[in-house]
Amino acid sequence: MDKRPDPDELLKNIQAEETKRGRLKIFLGYVAGVGKTYAMLEAAHQRKIQGVDVVVGYIETHKRAETEELVEGLEVLPRKQVEYRGVTLPEMDVDAVIQRKPQLVLVDEFAHTNAPGSRHAKRYQDVQEILAAGIDVYTTLNIQHLESLNDIVAQVTGVIVRETIPDRVIDEASEIEVIDLPPDELLVRLQEGKVYVPDQAARAIQKFFRKGNLTALREMSLRRAAERVDDQMRAYMQTRAIQGIWAAGERLLVCVSPSPLSERLVRTTRRLADELNAEWIALYVETPQFASMSPEKRDRVANILQLAEDLGARSYTLSTSNSMDAVSETIIEFAHKNNITKIVAGKPLRPRWQEMLRGSLVDKLIHQSGDIDVYVVTSADKPSAPAEESPLRLHSSVSRYAWSLFLVTLATGVGGMIGGRIEATNLVMVYLLAVVFAAVYLGRGPAIFASFIGVLAFDFLFVHPFFTFTVSDTEYIITFIGLFLVGVVISQLTARASEQAEAARQREAETAELYDLSRDLASAADIETILSVLQKHMEQTFSRSIAVLLPESNHLVTRALSKEMNLNEEELAVADWVYRHAEPAGRHTNTLPAAQLRYLPLKTSKGVVGVLGVGKPSTSNSDLTSAQRRLMEAFANQGAQAIERAQLEEQNRQIALLQSAEKLQNTLLNSISHDLRTPLVAITGALSALDEKDMEIDEPTRSALIENARGEADRLNRLVGNLLNMTRIESGTIKLRLEPGDIQDLVGTALEQLGKRTENNPIKVNIPANFPLVPMDFTLMAQVIVNLLENAIKYSPQDSLIEVTASLDESKARLQILDRGVGIPSDDLSRVFDKFYRVQRPESVSGTGLGLSISKGIVEAHGGDVRAKNREGGGTILEVELPLSV
Repeated sequence: MDKRPDPDELLKNIQAEETKRGRLKIFLGYVAGVGKTYAMLEAAHQRKIQGVDVVVGYIETHKRAETEELVEGLEVLPRKQVEYRGVTLPEMDVDAVIQRKPQLVLVDEFAHTNAPGSRHAKRYQDVQEILAAGIDVYTTLNIQHLESLNDIVAQVTGVIVRETIPDRVIDEASEIEVIDLPPDELLVRLQEGKVYVPDQAARAIQKFFRKGNLTALREMSLRRAAERVDDQMRAYMQTRAIQGIWAAGERLLVCVSPSPLSERLVRTTRRLADELNAEWIALYVETPQFASMSPEKRDRVANILQLAEDLGARSYTLSTSNSMDAVSETIIEFAHKNNITKIVAGKPLRPRWQEMLRGSLVDKLIHQSGDIDVYVVTSADKPSAPAEESPLRLHSSVSRYAWSLFLVTLATGVGGMIGGRIEATNLVMVYLLAVVFAAVYLGRGPAIFASFIGVLAFDFLFVHPFFTFTVSDTEYIITFIGLFLVGVVISQLTARASEQAEAARQREAETAELYDLSRDLASAADIETILSVLQKHMEQTFSRSIAVLLPESNHLVTRALSKEMNLNEEELAVADWVYRHAEPAGRHTNTLPAAQLRYLPLKTSKGVVGVLGVGKPSTSNSDLTSAQRRLMEAFANQGAQAIERAQLEEQNRQIALLQSAEKLQNTLLNSISHDLRTPLVAITGALSALDEKDMEIDEPTRSALIENARGEADRLNRLVGNLLNMTRIESGTIKLRLEPGDIQDLVGTALEQLGKRTENNPIKVNIPANFPLVPMDFTLMAQVIVNLLENAIKYSPQDSLIEVTASLDESKARLQILDRGVGIPSDDLSRVFDKFYRVQRPESVSGTGLGLSISKGIVEAHGGDVRAKNREGGGTILEVELPLSV
């Protein structure tokens, strides 16, 4: 057999050793007074001598002189003062500890319950937050505060300990040091007043500090410490791949219910799992009756499952029908699928006669378990059947019983009309029909009532002797019993079918709600739409106010909020804590329970994308049921996935924009570098020649150099102007000064700006004399005509004619520039106005590819259009259309 350790377990243990989380050391005692705080302070002084930065987060000296002396010499952080009902209660200031960030902090009374209004309900949660900040913690704990031992401590000492911590917390401790003191010495210390003040000593000795109690508690603490040492030894062996005898792979399953015995079942299973070094699971099988349970019992189920999770279990909830066979089959099927070796169940609390009628779940589990062991946990509680589980549960209103009586009366009337024509026993079918109607439309209780009243009415009115309940023929006794039993069976079956149908409707409704939410979220394109969809579905489904907060600039911002809801600073602080710790907090939780809302982290595989706040319903103050909580978590998961998707899409858009901007920048640099360098070289050359003192330059040459430099400077100025105009168009900041303008003057101004560049190509202007004025920004439109004419000149053969014509087309003025150049390929006609786009030709033509793009932007800003098309016989037509009215 392979003795090698599990690689996954090795990796888990190595990561646990290398984590940056702080280390927790617990000084464990079996009762107050054994010296836990004293030992912790002594250890702290030793660490301080070693150079460790040690502070006191919270120490309770109980006015013991020797303890107070040890506190001296250590830095003590101020306590946080919490106001509650007019009383100021001191508590540890978690924020001050984290801000101070020492290497080691001392926190006394690990199981302490914090004052209402504190961030966490329990001090151990404060310690967990400090550990998460990378700070080591020394703390003290008595064994009776361990959750799994709560019922045993109560049985031994007769005292129910209210302040408890989950076992998983002590399991996560890096080190446990047992502080032991013989009970006799402890009793002497108690009598000397070294444990409690003297007037409390006698009462403590009588009620709790009895030698038998102390001995039992001492054994518990030593056993628990020994178990922890064994766990550490196994972890060390697995981490170092040391082969040896490994524990058997036991897996335990505890079956819970609303019964008060379930809490004891959970604690017993935890202890059994510790003894067997086994994984354990808590399972609740939900039947259709769950919908009709009282809110208190539904909450009890949720609390029991939460208790199991706190003690280290994984909890599951499965649905099945109401029958006992279906429940047992569901449990056994789950056990087989999850390799369960032992099932823990509770001894039935209902009377024996009810077990004979309905059967016993424990008996069915034992008979169906096969190779799985079944442990039955007993209870000293008096057997009783909860109302919800009574085999003849009556839950109908008075009006339904009245209708049931009416049906029996109607059946009696029908029997009176036909009673003389048929045998009396056949009238039983009339009463059975009334029972069926009552079961289908009125419920279980009215149906049973109809069956009972029907038997009495049949006996009184139709069985000889009449008008008396005396029966002369004993065969009618069988008829009476049959009528009553059939009525009960029909009512039970009909009510069960109705409950199953109701449960199916609820599951269908939940599925439909999830489908609707998923469909709407899938079609939402942006975060605002996603939040609106999530808010609408949450409000409709749960009838509660909703708040959604998303991170912006490292802090939460409210992005969706129900009407009449306002989040104050305290609520925002709770939401921020949830976002940073990825754990639920707020109302009906153990963290910041004083908050008005329950806050859930919107988590995905990549982390927390936001926080969902859920308010209380307007009609009640009850918490969500387990089914509602599961559905709400599903809603939150769906919303988180949709939000993450939208954020990723936005990030992709931003990346695409950056890539586009980078590409544009590279294209711009590549396009204009030559066009900028050419005029600069010409200007620099001309100026250098003019500045050369040793060179004699005649006047014609000087004039030519100056004229050439001026031309190149104009060319450079136009290029820079094009770039500036392109920037204004792209940013949308271009502003038009529209005034009536003459097209003839517009073309003339453009030709004047072109100057000598038109020398090689004659330009013919054909504009009607009576052409109307056109609203335009004259300067910008002149730049458009310059760009279009320059493009025509650039791509036309020398001495070829370029024509400029103007015409009217209904409410538009059309200006065309026609050349006999090389033309434009058909595929490029729609792209010549794009930025930096130039038609690929064998011959090299200089230019940036901005002129036509700028022209298009200016014309469109006027509300017009510009296009290019090929001219018949060769060449290109550039056409501009401007509206005649603004």
